[in-house]
Amino acid sequence: MKKNWNNFLGDKQAQQRLIQRSEIIFSIRNFFRERGFLSVETPTIVAYPGLEPNLDPFVTEVIRNDGAKFPAYLITSPEYACKKLLAAGHERIFEITRCYRNGEPWGDRHNHEFTMIEWYRAQADYRIIMEDTEQLVQTLAEQLFNSTVIEYQGQKLDLTVPWPRLTVAEAFEHYADIDLLSLLGDVEKFRVVAEQKNCVVTNDDSFEDLFFKIFLRDIEPNLGQGQPVFLSEYPREMAALSRLKPDDSRLAERFEVYACGLELANAFSELTDSIEQRRRLEQEQVERARLGKIVTAIDEDFIEAVSQMPAAAGIALGVDRLVMLLTNAPTIQDILFFPAADLFITDNHV
Repeated sequence: MKKNWNNFLGDKQAQQRLIQRSEIIFSIRNFFRERGFLSVETPTIVAYPGLEPNLDPFVTEVIRNDGAKFPAYLITSPEYACKKLLAAGHERIFEITRCYRNGEPWGDRHNHEFTMIEWYRAQADYRIIMEDTEQLVQTLAEQLFNSTVIEYQGQKLDLTVPWPRLTVAEAFEHYADIDLLSLLGDVEKFRVVAEQKNCVVTNDDSFEDLFFKIFLRDIEPNLGQGQPVFLSEYPREMAALSRLKPDDSRLAERFEVYACGLELANAFSELTDSIEQRRRLEQEQVERARLGKIVTAIDEDFIEAVSQMPAAAGIALGVDRLVMLLTNAPTIQDILFFPAADLFITDNHV
């Protein structure tokens, strides 16, 4: 197996991608600095890792010099800390940081350690973040290639703004012939529909489980073909940190970004109701327990921050996947200096 750190010795394409990675990250910083955003640094070792049911944090401990030990975790996202900074009065912030998620596949689109950019705007909603996102990616393409049309794995991709907007309900209707809005709040009815669509269904499946069994198979691979797309208005069951839509409380002001079937980012208008935020996190604790995952306490400082936050919106964008897209890399390991497979898989341990 050829190690990525050794790519500079012979593989010119790999060498070029790693150089472009550095240029892309430099340009991302400039993009936000020129727009008045403050670059921040938040902890990567924390006492409360978040309660997203589908994420497994890395577990560690902090040992004080007197021998006292404190449970600790590597962050899956800097979101909690960034929102505390919003509550403290910083109205435009961004952070490019390392994040860590255990229990995920290696080598295709995932790596246990990865680079994320999150940015937040006070007095904004998710539609403003959409505009930031498409302008950022178009700007990067123009700077790298002097063009807004690129090729990704044999497909032409036009990054010219504006990008199409598609609701989740519209995507289910178009790609899976399912009226998702009629299923909201009715897991049993959704289970029947999923069975009719030849999904393997169990009595323990939650609404989110059923959603993804259809979404990942029938919808996601079709998203963002020819031009990136914003997929928005997710069911409220799938937006624990998002504000609900004023005109339809079944849905949340959340969106994801897809290009050539590749998920790049997750964003939403921020929830600022601390009572509702606590309720949702308690629900996530129950769900994590059901799934047999680590259940941690709620970060009370975060709850306090939510109560003091201004109206705001934010996004988490995977820098590695964005680099994949812009450099036409088939897998995430092609744009990392030290991918997990190089570090942990050897000829004697596969």
